[in-house]
Amino acid sequence: MEKIKQFMQSEQGKDILAVIIVILVGLGSFELGRLSKTIDSSGIKIEYTDQNGIQESNIISSINSSKKTTLVTNLIGKNFFASNRGTKYYSIGCSGGKTIKQENRVYFTTKEEAEGAGYGLSGSCR
Repeated sequence: MEKIKQFMQSEQGKDILAVIIVILVGLGSFELGRLSKTIDSSGIKIEYTDQNGIQESNIISSINSSKKTTLVTNLIGKNFFASNRGTKYYSIGCSGGKTIKQENRVYFTTKEEAEGAGYGLSGSCR
């Protein structure tokens, strides 16, 4: 114990302690930054439930409701979507269309509506 006290009181010990403190503060800041990004900052959360084979979207919460509520209200009952630049449509729960940006999506209530607009069902959603 005495050797540890002497080492910490030396110049080399103080330098090492300062480096350790800087590293710990940096790691703590990095983890806090990651933690803040895991909280959904998009403003809305949508939960998908399967009822009688049809997936419906239910609004869980909304933040900044002035603009986002209008968007979410328009999506209620929409079970399919497609890219406004593509030829395939996807069901809401299908992971095949998750790379399509929200601003490029076109939503449909039924398969017939999507097919009537000229879209074909994606092979990844079958």
